[in-house]
Amino acid sequence: MSLFEFDVLATDGATAARRGRFHTAHGPVDTPVFMPVGTRGTVKGITTPQLEELGTQILLANAYHLFLRPGADVIAEAGGLHAFMNWDRAVLTDSGGFQIFSLADTFKVDDEGVRFRSIVDGTWHHWSPESNMAVQEQLGADIAMQLDELVDWEGPKERVASAMRRSAAWAKRCRAAHTREDQALFGIVQGALHDDLRLESVERLVEIGFPGYGIGGYSVGEPHDRMLESLAPVASALPTDRPRYLMGVGNPTTLLQAIGLGVDMFDCVLPTRTARMATAFSSAGRMNLRNAQYARDFGPLDPECTCSTCASYSRAYLRHLFRMKEMLGAMLLTVHNLHFLLDLTARARDAIEADSFGEFLNAWLASQAADDY
Repeated sequence: MSLFEFDVLATDGATAARRGRFHTAHGPVDTPVFMPVGTRGTVKGITTPQLEELGTQILLANAYHLFLRPGADVIAEAGGLHAFMNWDRAVLTDSGGFQIFSLADTFKVDDEGVRFRSIVDGTWHHWSPESNMAVQEQLGADIAMQLDELVDWEGPKERVASAMRRSAAWAKRCRAAHTREDQALFGIVQGALHDDLRLESVERLVEIGFPGYGIGGYSVGEPHDRMLESLAPVASALPTDRPRYLMGVGNPTTLLQAIGLGVDMFDCVLPTRTARMATAFSSAGRMNLRNAQYARDFGPLDPECTCSTCASYSRAYLRHLFRMKEMLGAMLLTVHNLHFLLDLTARARDAIEADSFGEFLNAWLASQAADDY
Protein backbone atom coordinates (compact mmCIF):
# COMPACT_ATOMS: atom_id res chain seq x y z
CA MET A 1 0.00 0.00 0.00
CA SER A 2 1.44 3.36 -1.04
CA LEU A 3 2.03 6.14 1.46
CA PHE A 4 -0.74 8.68 1.97
CA GLU A 5 -3.40 6.62 0.26
CA PHE A 6 -6.82 7.01 1.86
CA ASP A 7 -9.18 4.05 1.65
CA VAL A 8 -12.89 4.53 2.31
CA LEU A 9 -13.85 1.19 3.84
CA ALA A 10 -17.51 1.83 4.70
CA THR A 11 -20.16 4.53 4.62
CA ASP A 12 -23.35 5.16 6.56
CA GLY A 13 -26.64 5.22 4.68
CA ALA A 14 -28.37 7.76 6.92
CA THR A 15 -25.52 10.29 7.17
CA ALA A 16 -22.34 11.33 5.34
CA ALA A 17 -20.18 9.44 7.88
CA ARG A 18 -17.45 7.25 6.47
CA ARG A 19 -14.98 4.73 7.86
CA GLY A 20 -11.52 5.08 6.36
CA ARG A 21 -7.84 4.28 6.64
CA PHE A 22 -4.98 6.69 5.93
CA HIS A 23 -1.54 5.19 5.32
CA THR A 24 1.50 6.89 6.86
CA ALA A 25 5.19 6.07 7.24
CA HIS A 26 4.46 4.98 10.83
CA GLY A 27 1.51 2.78 10.05
CA PRO A 28 -2.14 3.12 9.07
CA VAL A 29 -4.54 5.45 10.86
CA ASP A 30 -8.14 4.25 11.05
CA THR A 31 -10.72 7.00 10.77
CA PRO A 32 -12.73 8.66 12.18
CA VAL A 33 -9.91 9.37 14.61
CA PHE A 34 -9.24 11.68 17.53
CA MET A 35 -5.66 12.92 17.94
CA PRO A 36 -4.49 13.80 21.47
CA VAL A 37 -2.54 17.07 21.49
CA GLY A 38 1.10 17.06 22.55
CA THR A 39 1.79 20.72 21.81
CA ARG A 40 5.37 20.79 23.07
CA GLY A 41 6.18 17.18 22.33
CA THR A 42 4.23 15.84 25.30
CA VAL A 43 0.59 15.15 26.04
CA LYS A 44 0.28 16.72 29.49
CA GLY A 45 -0.09 14.30 32.38
CA ILE A 46 0.38 11.04 30.49
CA THR A 47 3.26 8.94 29.15
CA THR A 48 3.65 7.58 25.64
CA PRO A 49 3.28 3.94 26.83
CA GLN A 50 -0.02 4.94 28.46
CA LEU A 51 -1.14 6.57 25.22
CA GLU A 52 -0.35 3.36 23.37
CA GLU A 53 -2.37 1.36 25.92
CA LEU A 54 -5.33 3.68 25.30
CA GLY A 55 -5.18 2.86 21.59
CA THR A 56 -3.89 6.24 20.40
CA GLN A 57 -3.06 6.00 16.70
CA ILE A 58 -1.70 9.48 16.04
CA LEU A 59 -0.58 12.48 18.12
CA LEU A 60 -0.45 16.18 17.29
CA ALA A 61 2.48 18.47 18.08
CA ASN A 62 2.94 22.15 17.32
CA ALA A 63 5.65 23.61 15.11
CA TYR A 64 5.46 27.07 16.70
CA HIS A 65 6.21 25.90 20.24
CA LEU A 66 8.80 23.30 19.23
CA PHE A 67 10.56 25.84 17.01
CA LEU A 68 10.96 28.12 20.04
CA ARG A 69 11.95 25.32 22.43
CA PRO A 70 13.93 23.14 22.16
CA GLY A 71 14.39 24.11 18.50
CA ALA A 72 13.71 22.16 15.32
CA ASP A 73 17.45 21.58 14.89
CA VAL A 74 17.66 19.88 18.30
CA ILE A 75 14.74 17.60 17.45
CA ALA A 76 16.25 16.78 14.06
CA GLU A 77 19.55 15.90 15.76
CA ALA A 78 17.63 13.58 18.11
CA GLY A 79 16.26 11.71 15.08
CA GLY A 80 12.98 13.58 14.69
CA LEU A 81 9.89 13.88 16.84
CA HIS A 82 9.24 10.15 16.98
CA ALA A 83 12.61 9.39 18.54
CA PHE A 84 12.56 12.53 20.69
CA MET A 85 9.15 11.65 22.17
CA ASN A 86 9.67 7.88 22.25
CA TRP A 87 6.60 7.44 20.02
CA ASP A 88 6.62 5.02 17.08
CA ARG A 89 3.13 5.71 15.77
CA ALA A 90 1.97 8.55 13.54
CA VAL A 91 2.49 12.24 14.36
CA LEU A 92 0.95 15.38 12.84
CA THR A 93 2.48 18.84 13.27
CA ASP A 94 0.36 21.97 13.05
CA SER A 95 2.14 24.83 11.29
CA GLY A 96 1.64 27.27 14.18
CA GLY A 97 -0.74 29.59 12.37
CA PHE A 98 -3.36 29.37 15.10
CA GLN A 99 -0.82 30.07 17.84
CA ILE A 100 0.43 33.14 16.02
CA PHE A 101 -3.17 34.35 15.53
CA SER A 102 -3.93 33.85 19.22
CA LEU A 103 -1.00 36.11 20.13
CA ALA A 104 -2.42 39.05 18.23
CA ASP A 105 -0.15 41.68 19.78
CA THR A 106 3.03 39.85 18.85
CA PHE A 107 2.88 39.32 15.08
CA LYS A 108 2.75 41.13 11.75
CA VAL A 109 1.63 39.47 8.54
CA ASP A 110 2.02 40.28 4.84
CA ASP A 111 2.11 38.33 1.60
CA GLU A 112 5.67 37.16 2.25
CA GLY A 113 4.87 35.54 5.59
CA VAL A 114 4.52 36.34 9.26
CA ARG A 115 6.86 38.14 11.65
CA PHE A 116 6.25 37.15 15.26
CA ARG A 117 7.69 37.73 18.69
CA SER A 118 8.75 34.73 20.76
CA ILE A 119 6.69 34.12 23.89
CA VAL A 120 9.86 32.64 25.41
CA ASP A 121 12.40 35.45 25.20
CA GLY A 122 10.79 38.26 23.18
CA THR A 123 13.01 37.83 20.11
CA TRP A 124 11.53 38.41 16.67
CA HIS A 125 11.32 35.68 14.01
CA HIS A 126 10.04 35.55 10.45
CA TRP A 127 8.34 32.61 8.80
CA SER A 128 7.64 32.39 5.12
CA PRO A 129 5.72 29.39 3.78
CA GLU A 130 9.08 28.01 2.67
CA SER A 131 10.83 28.38 6.03
CA ASN A 132 7.82 26.94 7.85
CA MET A 133 8.05 23.87 5.63
CA ALA A 134 11.75 23.57 6.47
CA VAL A 135 10.92 23.61 10.20
CA GLN A 136 8.24 20.93 9.84
CA GLU A 137 10.50 18.77 7.71
CA GLN A 138 13.13 18.95 10.46
CA LEU A 139 10.52 17.91 13.02
CA GLY A 140 9.79 14.90 10.85
CA ALA A 141 6.09 14.30 11.52
CA ASP A 142 4.10 12.00 9.26
CA ILE A 143 1.70 14.83 8.41
CA ALA A 144 2.58 18.52 8.17
CA MET A 145 0.11 21.39 7.80
CA GLN A 146 0.52 24.36 5.49
CA LEU A 147 1.21 27.80 6.95
CA ASP A 148 -2.09 29.68 6.90
CA GLU A 149 -3.58 32.94 8.12
CA LEU A 150 -6.43 32.76 10.60
CA VAL A 151 -8.56 35.84 11.29
CA ASP A 152 -11.42 36.70 13.62
CA TRP A 153 -14.63 35.02 12.44
CA GLU A 154 -16.57 38.20 13.30
CA GLY A 155 -14.28 40.42 11.24
CA PRO A 156 -15.27 42.17 8.00
CA LYS A 157 -15.84 39.82 5.07
CA GLU A 158 -13.22 41.66 3.05
CA ARG A 159 -10.62 40.87 5.72
CA VAL A 160 -11.69 37.20 5.84
CA ALA A 161 -11.49 36.99 2.04
CA SER A 162 -8.03 38.51 1.99
CA ALA A 163 -6.75 36.06 4.60
CA MET A 164 -8.33 33.09 2.82
CA ARG A 165 -6.73 34.02 -0.51
CA ARG A 166 -3.38 34.68 1.15
CA SER A 167 -3.63 31.25 2.80
CA ALA A 168 -4.34 29.70 -0.60
CA ALA A 169 -1.31 31.45 -2.08
CA TRP A 170 0.79 30.22 0.82
CA ALA A 171 -0.58 26.71 0.29
CA LYS A 172 0.79 26.74 -3.24
CA ARG A 173 4.18 27.92 -1.99
CA CYS A 174 4.21 25.31 0.78
CA ARG A 175 3.43 22.61 -1.77
CA ALA A 176 6.29 23.74 -3.98
CA ALA A 177 8.74 23.97 -1.08
CA HIS A 178 7.84 20.69 0.58
CA THR A 179 10.32 17.94 -0.34
CA ARG A 180 10.13 15.24 2.32
CA GLU A 181 8.73 12.11 0.66
CA ASP A 182 7.82 10.33 3.89
CA GLN A 183 5.72 13.29 5.10
CA ALA A 184 2.25 14.21 3.84
CA LEU A 185 1.40 17.90 3.51
CA PHE A 186 -2.22 18.96 4.09
CA GLY A 187 -3.78 22.19 2.87
CA ILE A 188 -6.13 24.16 5.15
CA VAL A 189 -9.57 25.49 4.19
CA GLN A 190 -10.36 28.96 5.55
CA GLY A 191 -13.17 31.48 5.09
CA ALA A 192 -14.79 31.85 8.55
CA LEU A 193 -18.60 31.46 8.31
CA HIS A 194 -18.90 32.71 4.73
CA ASP A 195 -20.02 29.77 2.61
CA ASP A 196 -18.88 31.32 -0.66
CA LEU A 197 -15.39 32.00 0.71
CA ARG A 198 -15.15 28.50 2.17
CA LEU A 199 -16.06 26.91 -1.16
CA GLU A 200 -13.64 29.19 -2.99
CA SER A 201 -10.94 28.07 -0.57
CA VAL A 202 -11.76 24.41 -1.26
CA GLU A 203 -11.58 25.03 -5.01
CA ARG A 204 -8.20 26.75 -4.77
CA LEU A 205 -6.71 24.01 -2.58
CA VAL A 206 -8.05 21.11 -4.63
CA GLU A 207 -6.56 22.73 -7.74
CA ILE A 208 -3.14 22.66 -6.02
CA GLY A 209 -3.68 19.08 -4.85
CA PHE A 210 -2.92 17.67 -1.39
CA PRO A 211 -3.09 14.16 0.11
CA GLY A 212 -5.42 15.54 2.79
CA TYR A 213 -7.24 18.71 3.80
CA GLY A 214 -7.53 20.50 7.11
CA ILE A 215 -10.61 22.59 7.85
CA GLY A 216 -9.47 25.52 9.96
CA GLY A 217 -11.04 28.62 11.48
CA TYR A 218 -13.82 26.87 13.39
CA SER A 219 -14.31 26.43 17.15
CA VAL A 220 -12.96 29.94 17.74
CA GLY A 221 -16.03 31.41 19.44
CA GLU A 222 -18.68 31.13 16.74
CA PRO A 223 -22.16 29.72 17.56
CA HIS A 224 -22.13 25.92 17.56
CA ASP A 225 -25.13 25.50 15.24
CA ARG A 226 -23.77 28.02 12.77
CA MET A 227 -20.46 26.19 12.68
CA LEU A 228 -22.17 22.94 11.75
CA GLU A 229 -24.25 24.69 9.08
CA SER A 230 -21.08 26.12 7.57
CA LEU A 231 -19.12 22.89 7.89
CA ALA A 232 -21.60 20.71 6.00
CA PRO A 233 -21.05 22.12 2.48
CA VAL A 234 -17.29 22.35 3.06
CA ALA A 235 -16.98 18.68 3.98
CA SER A 236 -19.13 17.57 1.05
CA ALA A 237 -17.11 19.70 -1.40
CA LEU A 238 -13.75 18.19 -0.44
CA PRO A 239 -12.49 15.16 -2.42
CA THR A 240 -13.94 11.84 -1.29
CA ASP A 241 -10.58 10.09 -1.63
CA ARG A 242 -8.72 12.36 0.79
CA PRO A 243 -9.01 12.64 4.61
CA ARG A 244 -10.84 15.66 6.02
CA TYR A 245 -9.43 17.05 9.24
CA LEU A 246 -11.51 19.42 11.40
CA MET A 247 -8.91 21.31 13.39
CA GLY A 248 -9.29 22.11 17.08
CA VAL A 249 -12.56 20.29 17.82
CA GLY A 250 -12.82 17.83 20.73
CA ASN A 251 -16.23 18.32 22.30
CA PRO A 252 -17.72 14.80 22.12
CA THR A 253 -21.08 15.90 20.72
CA THR A 254 -19.58 18.24 18.12
CA LEU A 255 -17.13 15.53 17.13
CA LEU A 256 -19.91 13.01 16.46
CA GLN A 257 -22.02 15.58 14.59
CA ALA A 258 -19.02 16.41 12.39
CA ILE A 259 -18.42 12.72 11.70
CA GLY A 260 -22.01 12.62 10.49
CA LEU A 261 -21.09 15.36 8.00
CA GLY A 262 -18.18 13.33 6.60
CA VAL A 263 -15.22 14.55 8.68
CA ASP A 264 -12.45 12.00 9.41
CA MET A 265 -9.88 13.54 11.79
CA PHE A 266 -10.02 15.69 14.92
CA ASP A 267 -7.70 17.18 17.54
CA CYS A 268 -8.22 19.31 20.62
CA VAL A 269 -6.69 20.15 24.01
CA LEU A 270 -10.16 19.95 25.58
CA PRO A 271 -9.90 16.46 27.13
CA THR A 272 -6.54 17.11 28.77
CA ARG A 273 -7.22 20.73 29.72
CA THR A 274 -10.58 19.96 31.30
CA ALA A 275 -8.96 17.02 33.13
CA ARG A 276 -6.58 19.44 34.83
CA MET A 277 -9.64 21.50 35.82
CA ALA A 278 -11.33 18.49 37.50
CA THR A 279 -13.87 18.07 34.70
CA ALA A 280 -14.60 14.63 33.29
CA PHE A 281 -16.41 13.55 30.17
CA SER A 282 -19.02 10.88 30.89
CA SER A 283 -21.81 8.93 29.25
CA ALA A 284 -24.28 11.33 30.92
CA GLY A 285 -22.43 14.58 30.19
CA ARG A 286 -19.64 16.55 31.84
CA MET A 287 -18.92 16.14 35.54
CA ASN A 288 -17.14 18.66 37.78
CA LEU A 289 -15.35 16.54 40.37
CA ARG A 290 -14.97 19.51 42.72
CA ASN A 291 -18.72 19.48 43.42
CA ALA A 292 -19.69 18.56 46.98
CA GLN A 293 -22.16 15.94 45.74
CA TYR A 294 -19.22 13.61 45.06
CA ALA A 295 -17.66 13.84 48.54
CA ARG A 296 -19.16 10.50 49.64
CA ASP A 297 -19.81 9.01 46.22
CA PHE A 298 -17.79 5.81 46.19
CA GLY A 299 -18.97 4.64 42.79
CA PRO A 300 -16.83 4.66 39.62
CA LEU A 301 -16.36 7.90 37.71
CA ASP A 302 -18.43 6.57 34.80
CA PRO A 303 -20.06 3.15 35.25
CA GLU A 304 -20.14 2.66 31.47
CA CYS A 305 -16.41 3.39 30.99
CA THR A 306 -13.74 0.67 30.86
CA CYS A 307 -10.65 2.85 31.43
CA SER A 308 -8.22 2.10 34.27
CA THR A 309 -9.33 5.20 36.21
CA CYS A 310 -12.96 4.13 36.26
CA ALA A 311 -11.99 0.55 37.10
CA SER A 312 -9.84 1.54 40.08
CA TYR A 313 -10.91 4.85 41.66
CA SER A 314 -14.10 6.36 43.03
CA ARG A 315 -15.58 9.79 42.45
CA ALA A 316 -14.97 10.58 46.11
CA TYR A 317 -11.28 9.76 45.83
CA LEU A 318 -10.86 11.79 42.65
CA ARG A 319 -12.60 14.75 44.30
CA HIS A 320 -10.25 14.40 47.28
CA LEU A 321 -7.20 14.51 44.99
CA PHE A 322 -8.33 17.74 43.36
CA ARG A 323 -9.24 19.38 46.66
CA MET A 324 -5.77 18.53 47.96
CA LYS A 325 -4.18 19.75 44.72
CA GLU A 326 -2.53 16.38 44.17
CA MET A 327 -1.17 15.99 40.62
CA LEU A 328 -2.48 12.42 40.51
CA GLY A 329 -6.01 13.74 40.11
CA ALA A 330 -5.20 15.44 36.82
CA MET A 331 -3.23 12.42 35.64
CA LEU A 332 -6.07 9.98 36.34
CA LEU A 333 -8.67 12.25 34.75
CA THR A 334 -6.43 12.74 31.69
CA VAL A 335 -6.36 8.97 31.19
CA HIS A 336 -10.15 8.86 31.48
CA ASN A 337 -10.94 11.81 29.20
CA LEU A 338 -8.59 10.63 26.47
CA HIS A 339 -9.93 7.08 26.72
CA PHE A 340 -13.44 8.51 26.47
CA LEU A 341 -12.82 10.27 23.15
CA LEU A 342 -10.68 7.50 21.70
CA ASP A 343 -13.34 4.94 22.62
CA LEU A 344 -16.10 7.19 21.27
CA THR A 345 -14.44 7.42 17.86
CA ALA A 346 -13.77 3.66 17.88
CA ARG A 347 -17.47 3.04 18.52
CA ALA A 348 -18.31 5.50 15.75
CA ARG A 349 -16.13 3.46 13.37
CA ASP A 350 -17.98 0.30 14.40
CA ALA A 351 -21.35 1.99 13.90
CA ILE A 352 -20.41 3.16 10.41
CA GLU A 353 -19.31 -0.35 9.48
CA ALA A 354 -22.68 -1.62 10.72
CA ASP A 355 -24.50 1.11 8.75
CA SER A 356 -26.04 2.35 12.02
CA PHE A 357 -24.19 5.57 12.71
CA GLY A 358 -27.34 7.69 12.41
CA GLU A 359 -28.93 5.68 15.24
CA PHE A 360 -25.69 5.87 17.24
CA LEU A 361 -25.61 9.67 16.90
CA ASN A 362 -29.27 10.09 17.86
CA ALA A 363 -28.83 7.89 20.93
CA TRP A 364 -25.83 9.96 21.97
CA LEU A 365 -27.67 13.26 21.58
CA ALA A 366 -30.54 11.93 23.71
CA SER A 367 -28.13 10.90 26.49
CA GLN A 368 -26.35 14.26 26.85
CA ALA A 369 -27.31 17.45 28.64
CA ALA A 370 -28.12 20.30 26.24
CA ASP A 371 -25.38 22.50 27.68
CA ASP A 372 -22.76 19.88 26.74
CA TYR A 373 -23.43 20.38 22.99
